[in-house]
Amino acid sequence: MNYEYTQIIHDLLLKYADSNEAVKMKRYMRNQYEFYGLRAPQRKELVRSLIKKQGTPQEEHFREIIQELWEFPERDYQSIALELLDRKIKHFKEKDIELLEYLVINKSWWDTVDWIATKHVGHYFMQHPQNKKAVTGKWIDSENIWLQRTAILFQLKYKKLTDEDLLFRYINQCLGSEEFFINKAIGWALREYSKTNPQSVLEFVDKTPLSRLSKTEALKAIKKNKGNEEKNSKGG
Repeated sequence: MNYEYTQIIHDLLLKYADSNEAVKMKRYMRNQYEFYGLRAPQRKELVRSLIKKQGTPQEEHFREIIQELWEFPERDYQSIALELLDRKIKHFKEKDIELLEYLVINKSWWDTVDWIATKHVGHYFMQHPQNKKAVTGKWIDSENIWLQRTAILFQLKYKKLTDEDLLFRYINQCLGSEEFFINKAIGWALREYSKTNPQSVLEFVDKTPLSRLSKTEALKAIKKNKGNEEKNSKGG
């Protein structure tokens, strides 16, 4: 370990490790990662306590510490790294997109990628919109499914600020994919946007040859609202 901050995290994880929970977590993640077994509330409390005593990592070493945490085999380190990144979301510098991309393409799985995409990348492009199309365009053109998923999902919480043309263009570019994580992302993104602009999503779904998974996911919120309206109408 190159940094004292990382050593402190390591010592805390050893202190609070729960082997029984670790087995359950490893099984839930399809045995892809090892765990110390800290559940999310306990991990969040650990990070709060850490920051209260040590502060957040100094800016000049922030990236290196995050990347060092990323290299450990236990998934708890990556989750703590993202908790630390959460503290930076309002103050991303333009160059921080390099770190975010690194985290997406290394140790990639839905748990970290979706956290990075919807929270960190989403906030980053709010602060640096001039980079949005160039960077996400490169991602969607790549053959990396996690970069593509990030390009589709980064606007998930944008609501009325969603760049609809960009979202639909990226979805169209991924049509025909047999990759579960891409088709699921397409459906998820459309479902969330349907809560803001249901008519636009309905029209897009109607004219676009989406996969069955994407279409089912995309229409869930619309169908639920329609069902509630019919129920209320009958009740009245």
